[in-house]
Amino acid sequence: MTAKVILNPYSNRWNAKTRWPEAEAALKAAGVDFELVVSERPRHIIDLAEQAAREGFSPIIAAGGDGTIGEVVNGLAHAAKSEKDLLGPFGILPLGSANDLVDNLGLPTDLAKAAQVIAAGKARLMDLGYVNGFYFANNSAIGLEPYITLVQQRITWIKGMIRYLVAAVRGIMDNPQWKAKIEWDDGVYEGPVLLVTVGNGPRTGGVFYMAPHADPFDGKLTFVYGYRKTRLQIFKLLPLTMKPGEGSYVEKEGMWERQATWVKIHIEGPAPAHADGEIFSAGIQDLEYRIFPGRLQILLP
Repeated sequence: MTAKVILNPYSNRWNAKTRWPEAEAALKAAGVDFELVVSERPRHIIDLAEQAAREGFSPIIAAGGDGTIGEVVNGLAHAAKSEKDLLGPFGILPLGSANDLVDNLGLPTDLAKAAQVIAAGKARLMDLGYVNGFYFANNSAIGLEPYITLVQQRITWIKGMIRYLVAAVRGIMDNPQWKAKIEWDDGVYEGPVLLVTVGNGPRTGGVFYMAPHADPFDGKLTFVYGYRKTRLQIFKLLPLTMKPGEGSYVEKEGMWERQATWVKIHIEGPAPAHADGEIFSAGIQDLEYRIFPGRLQILLP
């Protein structure tokens, strides 16, 4: 069958557009028969993916970063007849700046190897998260994490992973804080929060393991919440968010990592929220999360 490639030229600050000839050559060398469409505006990718799914293209390939992946997944969901329908098959050409989901899944970042994975057509059923009308493949959050995302979007003179680190420092210096009520399958928390991050995968932002024990194939959401009062306390926590294993920030007093099939969050005072790195609200107070186990047919090695 013919694949549909959906290219987000803006990914990695227009670097995806520059690298497209390399990606195109890789697909052709791997023997993938495909048609290309290019997004032209915010959220256009969702419409393009929905149209491709309705027209029967297979697989549907996201050429971009984590935000591109998230929008393609939402387009596939819009085309589905019910919440029980499988989505995909779905492939990834990693052209983003962080490529977090690619790393979490053990997919190659080399475009030639990524094209070979797509050509092989080996699919595995992956979980999808859902929050307030948006599906997400990798992670979502409210509080400090999307606050830092907003800061990062305003930084135009720095490229690559260092931009995320600079944004994190700036966000911490602002020291935003909230009070929240969090409910899940078998628990409730009420009190101050610095962040609430919900992971389908462990890594986000290129270097941060915000939900270090998240597994996109376990049928659960892994979420972390916690509080630090001062900037110094937050800065001491920052390097520990970069540890995927022992010594992670979730091991520290005042930080909690939980698993659930649903999570409800109420924040006193609006806070920004994102899904797969895309801000869907700059100020929201209520979020409802669910997990859809094994819903996405994703092409893996």
